[in-house]
Amino acid sequence: MSLANALDELQQQVGQETHVSDWLDMTQEMINAFGAATFDKQWIHIDVARAAKESPYGGTIAHGYFTLSLYPYLRGLVDESRPLFPGAKNVINYGLNKLRFPAAVRAGSRIRARCELLSAEEVKGSIELVEKYTVEVEGQDRPACIAEAIMRLYF
Repeated sequence: MSLANALDELQQQVGQETHVSDWLDMTQEMINAFGAATFDKQWIHIDVARAAKESPYGGTIAHGYFTLSLYPYLRGLVDESRPLFPGAKNVINYGLNKLRFPAAVRAGSRIRARCELLSAEEVKGSIELVEKYTVEVEGQDRPACIAEAIMRLYF
């Protein structure tokens, strides 16, 4: 698919929900691994016994930035066998416009992503997409993460 064809197709989807992921189990092992990789070993994330006693959440919670970092996975951007943008040679994470963590993700809960395309514009020989990434926690009214993610697609 050419850049022009992809841009036309994407612009028709602006304002629409474009993706809902499967549910993902947020395990304590995943939280611990993220904490080890980022050197963020605050007790509220990794000390199960202390968090059960002292945390306002009644247990450990995932790092907010861990929830954010799951965007490429939950969005399906890392599955080479099912490209979201056929013909794109590169999909580059360009940044964020806004980011909020309205609610916590407790260890043992399930999360999923909902994505809405906010804009699609041609920028410097690429298509720049702005997408609203919302992370839902099963059984909770408030989302755990809301971000405006920017991607650039190169054809």
